[in-house]
Amino acid sequence: MNSKSAINPPAAVCVIGLGNMGVPMANRLIGAGFKVTGFDLSATARKRFSEGGGTTARDANSAASDADVVITLLPDGNAVRTALDGLKRQLKQGSVIMEMSSSDPIGTRSLGEAFISAGFEFIDAPVSGGVKRATDGSLAIMVGGDENSINRVAPLLNAMGRSIFRTGVLGSGHAMKALNNYVSAAGLIAAVEATAIGEKFGLKPDLIADILNASTGRNNTTEVKLKQFIISKTFNAGFPMRLMAKDVRTADRLAHALGIPSPLADITAKLWDEASQSLGDKADHTEVGRYIETLKP
Repeated sequence: MNSKSAINPPAAVCVIGLGNMGVPMANRLIGAGFKVTGFDLSATARKRFSEGGGTTARDANSAASDADVVITLLPDGNAVRTALDGLKRQLKQGSVIMEMSSSDPIGTRSLGEAFISAGFEFIDAPVSGGVKRATDGSLAIMVGGDENSINRVAPLLNAMGRSIFRTGVLGSGHAMKALNNYVSAAGLIAAVEATAIGEKFGLKPDLIADILNASTGRNNTTEVKLKQFIISKTFNAGFPMRLMAKDVRTADRLAHALGIPSPLADITAKLWDEASQSLGDKADHTEVGRYIETLKP
């Protein structure tokens, strides 16, 4: 446990991972007065961040060496472990690692405990809300770990999110994120199937969406995805299908590791895995609607 003071601007922050979420989240921190340096393996991502006014480093070590806080926003826990293991000797002693990716909670606990034993602070703080809410700073952030460590980075959390939930022990934030995305993914499938059934019967898809949104079937998909990306067939919500499939599988694995029966999660994870494999790495998660259309009754 520690009693160090909160990390306020203009403290140095390193953001590793400048993807669709990393850039707007880093920009929120810059706007709040933090000194932010970003890094991404992709030269295109680094260029995008620097063209928007951000500072990038030539490599991860340079980005993180003087940072008071290191934020990871990477595709999965394996990428996070690789990145942090490579940085371990360069990190400032006592710095705080904020693991904000969507990672396996059991792996997060193991990784975090190793870094805490080495003299660092480590919390997991995945987010929900998508690019729009990352841009306007209204994300929901689920934070697991030591209370004092969370208190230290509260100014950063408040710059990026509107709803900050302290979920408990290290790894609990990632557990909650996976469970949230499982519920979201299951609701998306239900909405897509209901729309297809109703349209075949003669109902207009837009009318189906309107009635669902005025009734008990309302969910995130019916409100912000069904008309916008699925019925319209634009399929460009901005979140890759492979990541949704990964998150649902993470939730399903967690259930099995804990010995909790999860028959619907088993089915949902299998369907998302198959859809992702069928449509490829670049597919948007809303394209699961297109995949379902290809299935035989």
